[in-house]
Amino acid sequence: MNIARFEPWALVDLLGREATKRRSAADSYNTEADWVPAVDIVEEQDRFVLRADLPGVDPGKIDINTDNGFLNLSGERSAFESSEETAAQRIERATGRFLRRFTLPDSVVTESITARCSNGILEVVIPKAPEVQARRITVKAA
Repeated sequence: MNIARFEPWALVDLLGREATKRRSAADSYNTEADWVPAVDIVEEQDRFVLRADLPGVDPGKIDINTDNGFLNLSGERSAFESSEETAAQRIERATGRFLRRFTLPDSVVTESITARCSNGILEVVIPKAPEVQARRITVKAA
């Protein structure tokens, strides 16, 4: 009788190696960014609101522009500056350049896009064109 040894962590190790391969393949396509911020996009009746988590990013280092129907969000978060008195024991936060690119629908007014950054959250407001906004039609009795 042969005894088969069950290694439950072998599958986890295999998944980890596969994820690392995919991440490095994705990184080779995106050489402009060191990390990617999380983003929420909400559609309201008259606008889209994009919120990006950018803690520790100086608002002066954030660049937002539109180009050929795309909204480009890029910038940089500085690395921790260590000195003789302070040495980092652990560094987990991503630093360096970031880049996100979003396709804009034809229904937006790119000239009226506004942005503000507060408490590490960037909020970009993208207004819709007035003719695209939905309107309610009332039905009259005959």
